[in-house]
Amino acid sequence: MTQDGQLTPGSLDALRTRFEEQSRKAQTYYAVMHAIRGVVGNDDAANAWMNAALPAFDGGTPAELVGAGRADEVLEHIRTLKPGTSK
Repeated sequence: MTQDGQLTPGSLDALRTRFEEQSRKAQTYYAVMHAIRGVVGNDDAANAWMNAALPAFDGGTPAELVGAGRADEVLEHIRTLKPGTSK
């Protein structure tokens, strides 16, 4: 930013890049939420699952793994679950 509060072209590009990265992370998170919602039945249960420490992830939470760029592992685990299960 310049002193007059206007964004420089470099600052604008950095802001755009950051927004796009955050957007990708959010899309990935919601894709995983959608997948687990299909197993557990509703948004509240999906949210609880995303934030539960699970043995399948060595005590980590699915949300932590997704945040660390490991969404594929979480999705692979979800594919092994049957409706009504969550571990």
